[in-house]
Amino acid sequence: MKTLVVIPARVASTRLPGKMLADIGGKPLIVRTYESAVAANIGDVIVACDGEEIRDAIERAGGIAILTDPNLPSGTDRVFSAWQQYNKNYEYIINVQGDLPFIAPEFIQEAEKIVRTDNYDMSTLATLIKDDAYKLDSTVKPVIAFTSENKGRALYFSRATVPFNGPYYHHVGIYCFQAAALEKFVKLPQSKLEKTEKLEQLRALENGMSIGITVIDKDTPISVDTAEDLERARVWEQKLRSIE
Repeated sequence: MKTLVVIPARVASTRLPGKMLADIGGKPLIVRTYESAVAANIGDVIVACDGEEIRDAIERAGGIAILTDPNLPSGTDRVFSAWQQYNKNYEYIINVQGDLPFIAPEFIQEAEKIVRTDNYDMSTLATLIKDDAYKLDSTVKPVIAFTSENKGRALYFSRATVPFNGPYYHHVGIYCFQAAALEKFVKLPQSKLEKTEKLEQLRALENGMSIGITVIDKDTPISVDTAEDLERARVWEQKLRSIE
């Protein structure tokens, strides 16, 4: 067994409480994300949840959900806990955020490929920002040292508008860890920059861990953080259904 995909999900979302169970075209959001992760066909998929409601929704959909401590400080801690409970014998663990209901398989596949082929401690992804989203502090922007046209090493992540004069990239909330790197990461204390930017990946960078990153030539996947995002996801699902 090489790869485990873990989707962290909690009911008590700050900006949109209960969003994981919000209906999108007849299915809860978390089930949509689970099905998208399974479609990537990259490895076993489980959901790391903080309560029985999410667990029951996933089990009704034929999936596996692992209950984790609701007081864990981050999604990555939830991923680690579920991995340890489920089965430790994986080389790579991919964290796919639960609020990405229509994440394309290419994103998940590329996250694993970066770590597997280039031996980074962990990896993540980005897309090119083509509008004014770079001005928003809710849009996390990576600063990348490119080693090829679309691949490189992450130098920093910020909610500020960086780098100066662009181009600007939109960070996509997927991480692939080497197993040992994930274990190391969750044992590290929160770092100063992590607390300042409210971005946990900065903990890895501040402690000398390497993060590979690829810019995917696709639109940024819908991330459901607000009621407006949820409505966009519902509209998108209707479009997909009409195409089918």
